Amino acid sequence: MFNYLIKRLIYSLPIFLGITIITFTVMYTTPGKPTDMIADFNIKVTAEAKERLVKLYGLDKPLHEQYWNWLKRVAVLDFGNSFKDGRAASEKILERLPATVLLNVLSIIVMLVIAVPIGVYSAVKRYSLFDRILTVIIFVCFSVPAFWIALLLMIVVGLWLGWLPISGLISFNFENLSFFCKLWDLAKHLILPLIVSTLGSFAVLSRYIRSGMLDVLKQDYIKTAYAKGLSKKQVIFNHALKNVLLPLITIIGLSIPGLIGGSFIIETIFSYPGMGRLGYDAIVARDYPVIMGIGVISAFLTLLGNIVADVLYSVADPRIRYK
Repeated sequence: MFNYLIKRLIYSLPIFLGITIITFTVMYTTPGKPTDMIADFNIKVTAEAKERLVKLYGLDKPLHEQYWNWLKRVAVLDFGNSFKDGRAASEKILERLPATVLLNVLSIIVMLVIAVPIGVYSAVKRYSLFDRILTVIIFVCFSVPAFWIALLLMIVVGLWLGWLPISGLISFNFENLSFFCKLWDLAKHLILPLIVSTLGSFAVLSRYIRSGMLDVLKQDYIKTAYAKGLSKKQVIFNHALKNVLLPLITIIGLSIPGLIGGSFIIETIFSYPGMGRLGYDAIVARDYPVIMGIGVISAFLTLLGNIVADVLYSVADPRIRYK
């Protein structure tokens, strides 16, 4: 296993570099430059001043030279300074990190707590009224875009009923609240983004669990377990559920990048102060250091998630061995 992990890490390095090259190239070849955002909206900025800005940011150098200079800085964990406000890109990313991790960890926990029991029950009660109703609900969750649900919840729950806040993470008077009022204030702001971020992944995972459980329940060892006199509960939880863990591991592995990368759409719609909104603002402002910083972290976590999933596969299923 150790040798396998070393090989995977070595193989991941060229993939990681490939992702950064593609991201860097696409970003720099997209129409619009950071200097345009500064100069075009300020009539006092002359053409000479704009040219000096281009040289200051190093945008006048060939693309491969800019990439090489950026790569050397990243090797020592320096993502450069933001073109927007001059602050270190790593500092801006670290500021948004806790909010995104909080939202996505809660989303994964809620998804697992709801999707796994529902998927198992739906498989055990196949074609029952519950299964049919759940199937309709899940396909609706699949079909409806997340941004549409987000806007609908904001209008109905936030504006018409006034039950929950529709933007931000905390209220303006947060510092003046008591401890428990702060917790409630934080929870109120998290409910709507949490619902929207959980719906899609919940639908996917519950279908995976149901499909996997249906296959497992047909296996001979399940019939043998029933023949030995075990109860239905023992058969499902002690024998069947263990063998349905592989799709669960796949979903968890794919969720790791989301812990940091965040969701651009959800965080932008709810004005949630996380990594996704930071990335959206950076793209709009052509803030290259911040865009590349978020891109590097997302690429690293995507590769890490795949490796973690591969390792967990062998733990969940002893038949899987890596050489």
